[in-house]
Amino acid sequence: MNIKLFNPIMTLLLATTVLSGCTKLDEEVFSQIEKKNFYNNRNEVTAAILRPYTHIGASLFSWGGQRNFWRLNELSADQLALPQKGNDWYNGGEFFRLHYHTWTASELAVENAYNLLYRGIGFCNNILMDLETLDAVKVGMTVEELKSAKAETRVMRAFIYMKLMDLFGDIALVTQVGTPLSPERKPKKEVFDFIEKEVTESAESLPILSKDQVGRISKAAAYAILSELYLNAETWTGQARWDDCVSASDMILNGKVGGQNGTAALANDLTSIFSPSNNESNEVLFSIAYDYVAAKYRFQWNNDLWHYNQKEVYNADQTGNNGIVVIPTAYDAFVNNDLRKSTWMLIGPQYKKGTSTPILGAREYKNKPLVFVKEIQRNSTGDTKSDMSQGEENSGARFNKYVPGAYTDKDYWSNDQVIYRLAEIYFNKAEALMRKNNKNATSEAVELINTVRKRAFSVTDWPTAQYTTSSLTLEELLAERGREFIFEGKRRTDLIRFGKFETATWWDHKPTVATKKVFPIPSQQIAANPNMVQNLGY
Repeated sequence: MNIKLFNPIMTLLLATTVLSGCTKLDEEVFSQIEKKNFYNNRNEVTAAILRPYTHIGASLFSWGGQRNFWRLNELSADQLALPQKGNDWYNGGEFFRLHYHTWTASELAVENAYNLLYRGIGFCNNILMDLETLDAVKVGMTVEELKSAKAETRVMRAFIYMKLMDLFGDIALVTQVGTPLSPERKPKKEVFDFIEKEVTESAESLPILSKDQVGRISKAAAYAILSELYLNAETWTGQARWDDCVSASDMILNGKVGGQNGTAALANDLTSIFSPSNNESNEVLFSIAYDYVAAKYRFQWNNDLWHYNQKEVYNADQTGNNGIVVIPTAYDAFVNNDLRKSTWMLIGPQYKKGTSTPILGAREYKNKPLVFVKEIQRNSTGDTKSDMSQGEENSGARFNKYVPGAYTDKDYWSNDQVIYRLAEIYFNKAEALMRKNNKNATSEAVELINTVRKRAFSVTDWPTAQYTTSSLTLEELLAERGREFIFEGKRRTDLIRFGKFETATWWDHKPTVATKKVFPIPSQQIAANPNMVQNLGY
């Protein structure tokens, strides 16, 4: 059975544990169902282990208005911003502070992301403690199936801890509900070792990726996590692990982890990976699964990324809040014949789906044709000043990577949110090979990147667009990662690994200081936990 998230089985969810950050670890009861009355069969065990997935889908990586990991990792980087547009989106300057790296320890965006991530850890800890008490036979499972359920939850917890370490550096490492009450922070190296151990010990107990595992942790997800972990090992621990990154990547590239629809393989096009039927894409390795037709729950990217009237581009039934846009310098990083530029972003005049009827504006361009421009400036008044305070409703190229289809389509807005895809593994291995080779491209690294890049150019343009060992520099690899993975929540992490996050200039952003490579521990946590120590620079 292909269990997609938010299906009826989720009504079986158990009373679960919520963490207030990582300082209050006692249980908050949401129902009167006792544990002894819940884990009675396979379906109830499945419902339990699915709970962290719904949390990730709704809170950690969704674009539905949450202040979460995705917002911190993208809006502090060099591709996306949420500028003020006329009277909209100033929000007390919170998005200015993310963009200019002037955030504080009392920032709501930082506090929410921290709490949401630790809440996910709480769900996993609670479930693992419960699973340890179960008798496989009594719940209708084999010993191996119960072992796989534990492995799935352990890897999910490790994945969330990796994201916490990425954002906050040294963090509290909590594996049991209620113990300890006031945890101390652990060095990144200790956290890294814990994540590595959890994933490596669990990977072989996981099933390979298949149609039945869409939206769930499988061997493919586990080795993708290891590929990312080892790629960033030098950043997080001071010790490079390039060979291990290559080995983990090869487990996927050599076809040993399965695929959503057979063996994992790159898509031949730019759209099927993110389409409403992307649960069938061979490129996707791990995703947050949605089925709007069956469950009436969707991946709500429109909230943060669509213009108020952008739904008319697709004949959709949802509007947007006219928020996040592409930074001008990021838009210019794509050459004009790069098909990703015209496919994954909207620019220029906008028309109602399938017609030549212009879509109209709602603010400065009310009742006038809506024309998206790359600049973030007040063109309606002739002002050429460009910064976070100068936007208008049409400022900036817009998100078009996930397209919902028309509201009349049978699989309307059932796009799964991609967390890992095969293209990233190609890039990870290529980078590891280059860094092993004194930061110079090898022929294998060039072949890996060209294999992904080729679909972004026409047959006519490809001969001059492909890389060679001399043109694929480490700097160019970072730029190409940005083009391939724009909007996917990875950019800040990449910039830090390449030494650019605090040193580079983009659009109106100027270099900052090295302490900004990690966010502060929220003031709320420092006040509540006597064992919690603040990051340097805050």
